[in-house]
Amino acid sequence: MPRTVFCQKLQRQLPGLETPPMPGSLGQRIYEHISQQAYDMWPAQQVLIINHYGLNMGDPESRKILREQMEEFFFGKDAAMPEGWTPAGAGASQSKGGGGAPQSKGGGGGAPRRK
Repeated sequence: MPRTVFCQKLQRQLPGLETPPMPGSLGQRIYEHISQQAYDMWPAQQVLIINHYGLNMGDPESRKILREQMEEFFFGKDAAMPEGWTPAGAGASQSKGGGGAPQSKGGGGGAPRRK
């Protein structure tokens, strides 16, 4: 049976990580207080941060920024997800066709094609 934690990000009891995700105090803190489900949200956020700030992961300063952003993502004052939040695809409104903007078919709005 997997261990459970009260996830500080999702504000409920959920299965935890199997091992700390990284060495050091932040890795241990994530292991003790963040669920696997919440941790699985990090890679998409990480890509967004790297691209937005143009971070170079070979640069120690960029790694420091990403680490700070990770700590804010999991433990910052606005880190908890809104009450009643469910992951995409898991909510009842999704299966009934509601919730969110309509899905487009193949394209995102950009400039019109040249003739």
